[in-house]
Amino acid sequence: MKHITCIEDLRQLHKRRVPKAFFDYADRGSYTEDTLRANSEDLQQIKFRQRILVDVSKRSLATTILGEPAAMPLILAPVGLLGMQHGDGEIYACRAAQAAGIPFTQSTMSICSIEDIAASVDKPFWFQLYVMKDRGFIKSLIERAIAAKCSALVLTVDLQVIGQRHQDIKNGMTVPPEWSLSKLIDFATKPAWVSGVLQGKRRTFGNIAGHVKGTEDLTKLSEWTASQFDTSLSWKDIDWIRSIWPGKLILKGILDVEDAELAAKTGAQAIVVSNHGGRQLDGAPSSIEVLPEIVDEVGSQLEIMFDGGIRTGMDIMRALALGAKSCMIGRAYAYGLGAGGQAGVAKALDILGKELTTTMGLCGVNTIAEIDDKVLAV
Repeated sequence: MKHITCIEDLRQLHKRRVPKAFFDYADRGSYTEDTLRANSEDLQQIKFRQRILVDVSKRSLATTILGEPAAMPLILAPVGLLGMQHGDGEIYACRAAQAAGIPFTQSTMSICSIEDIAASVDKPFWFQLYVMKDRGFIKSLIERAIAAKCSALVLTVDLQVIGQRHQDIKNGMTVPPEWSLSKLIDFATKPAWVSGVLQGKRRTFGNIAGHVKGTEDLTKLSEWTASQFDTSLSWKDIDWIRSIWPGKLILKGILDVEDAELAAKTGAQAIVVSNHGGRQLDGAPSSIEVLPEIVDEVGSQLEIMFDGGIRTGMDIMRALALGAKSCMIGRAYAYGLGAGGQAGVAKALDILGKELTTTMGLCGVNTIAEIDDKVLAV
């Protein structure tokens, strides 16, 4: 991968190597994709102050995330179906993250199960939870995360109603997949991907299949999952989750100051300022647009993480400068996974880390703690 120099290079390689339906699932957003575009475009509007003749010989990306040391202020966000971008994708992504010294977050809707990952890595990882109608299943899922020694629970709070993703419908992106001649041809032209997925441990939702009665059959599993997202979810459910989960709790999907204030009262240790990567409410503001006011309101009460549009180390710097303590990436590492498995994820992290280090040097700062709005051009 020596000729890969940026995340966009990984994206293009991912696009060539993985069937269109799965690439589009990772790449595209909801409805008109206005919010998806805004996430990246608004970040790029933020400019830096270039500083000179400052000693930047001792630059370090080291920081802490929820009190734990991290090699850089980055977290691999929960991404569904990673195991369909590359066989055993969740395991390889987790290994890459742990080798880089940063947290990995497993999605509820992953292909590998909690137990699959726990048996394949050396250190604890984070688990992301979608609260479903079947509270008995959710309780058992949290208990499985506890048994696997997951070190944080990321509760996604912005998916009570699922935003329509036009491209997924056009591609017949369902479990089981909706087959067509064009899709069969697409799969046939990706033999390395087919081989990798077939060698993986699973090809269905590993956290659900076999753990809910009647979900061993793919069609029934799909029907059950589609019916389970709970539109009645409310703040009181967080108290119930906290009664089961004893560890660190992160609320992901905060995009409004009022919600941030309510989140701060739950006892959660952190929130993620996020619009679900532009995959939910189309027309919502970009994550970076709302970050400063949320930091001003609750930044002293809990840790603020940022998610949405990160494609470069410069983007990480922008979010940190506006008050985030760390950033989540989703698409950026999914592209790496689809492009080259664990090595591709490692390459994505290496690219972002080097870009951030260079940007720090050109802005005259040596440590993550030094980064604030003074590095930005007004």
